[in-house]
Amino acid sequence: MALPKIQSPVFNLTIPSTGETKKFRPFLVKEEKILLLAQQGSELDQITGLKQIINNCCIEGIDIDTLTTFDLEYIFLKLRSKSVNNMVKLKFRDYEDEEVYEFEVNLDEVEVKFDPEHEQTIRVTDDVGIKMKYPDVRITSQLTNTENVEDMFDAIVVNCIDSIFDAEKVYPASETEPGELEEFINNLDHKTFEKIQKFFETMPKLYHELTYVNKLGNDRKIKLESVKDFFTLG
Repeated sequence: MALPKIQSPVFNLTIPSTGETKKFRPFLVKEEKILLLAQQGSELDQITGLKQIINNCCIEGIDIDTLTTFDLEYIFLKLRSKSVNNMVKLKFRDYEDEEVYEFEVNLDEVEVKFDPEHEQTIRVTDDVGIKMKYPDVRITSQLTNTENVEDMFDAIVVNCIDSIFDAEKVYPASETEPGELEEFINNLDHKTFEKIQKFFETMPKLYHELTYVNKLGNDRKIKLESVKDFFTLG
């Protein structure tokens, strides 16, 4: 006996980093199970779970490993809105008055914030510069369990170099010899490295702001900047 097949609604989502539009369906019971397993695992398990859910729900096909970290979080948040409920309830303790405040957040209103001071091209000299790219899901997954923070940052910087250029030529990072990029980075001056740090600090990210007045009469602000700020996975 053939059981009836249930048709899922289809909706469009725009990938923040590229502006490309893809068709998705809401996640189903099988994706809920992936979430439950991811919730009980490590941070790497959670990233892997999100990747699998997004890959399952994109009905046009998508190269998951090329998505940026903020793409991954944004798409999941919108899938959660369409699949479960667009409203989530949050509680935060105010450490000024020690009271717990409750909020409702509409996930449909949450977007990716693009900092106007963010720059992907970093000038080293008048003629030499670096074109940066955003860390993708592949490199984030590989480095999630790296214990040495300095090693992790160095690896992310190297993997986020798209190309290096001078007045005459562009040198794609993909065409460099092993160790060349590390040597180039290690020979930068402090001012240039600060620009690289600012690239990461001002990178696009999920952003939503909650404001309230606490019982002491002080204006308070809560910044939500990642999936974990909105809810524990699940």
